[in-house]
Amino acid sequence: MKLKAEIDSFNFTSNHLESYFNNEDYIIETIKSVGVFNHKIWLNTFHKPLTKNIVEAKILHTSTGLQVPIKRFSRSQDKQTLELAGLHGYNDRSKLLNRLFDDIKDDIQNEIITRLDVAIDFKGKIPNKVIKKLCEDRTLFTYRNTTYYKSESEKKCNNRLNIKTYNKSKMNNILEETIYRLEFSFLNSYIQKIKVKDFQILCKKMEKTIKRFSGLLVQIPIL
Repeated sequence: MKLKAEIDSFNFTSNHLESYFNNEDYIIETIKSVGVFNHKIWLNTFHKPLTKNIVEAKILHTSTGLQVPIKRFSRSQDKQTLELAGLHGYNDRSKLLNRLFDDIKDDIQNEIITRLDVAIDFKGKIPNKVIKKLCEDRTLFTYRNTTYYKSESEKKCNNRLNIKTYNKSKMNNILEETIYRLEFSFLNSYIQKIKVKDFQILCKKMEKTIKRFSGLLVQIPIL
């Protein structure tokens, strides 16, 4: 029997990203650009600093009250990236993120996916056999609430695949039961410029990778 996995983060890049939000339901606020740098607003909104490789940063404000980051990176300055992080989060923000994604999904079919975080949640604890499988060719280390599983060849900056586990209920006070999450972050080098319309192809590839490293048979829902 296959376990159900969920997409928790979905990032895509576009040459004309802001055109998808050119109506009265959206406001785009510039945080970092030529002659503009409002780092404190970004930090207060997303609780993360702007890194040096981000050459332009904006905040997408929606009529539902969402704030979503838009970034332009130094390695690809002709494109902007929209980051939808927290799609599977057991809270109102997750519902609003899914609504936003549904609103734009049909329009972005030809855009390139740059990151997908796949979450597999367990009530109580993650089975020992899964942890044992993860540790077969990866070394674990824990930082704060999160345990990371790193390969021997993996450097500090990894643009292919990250694997981690953490107590999701500690991050979400709404949850009445303990939920532990196993998360696979599939990044640029893994995704290989697959378009949104070809997501199903990527699903099959990710399911095989999850099986290889964790032993779990999972099913990732089609967008």
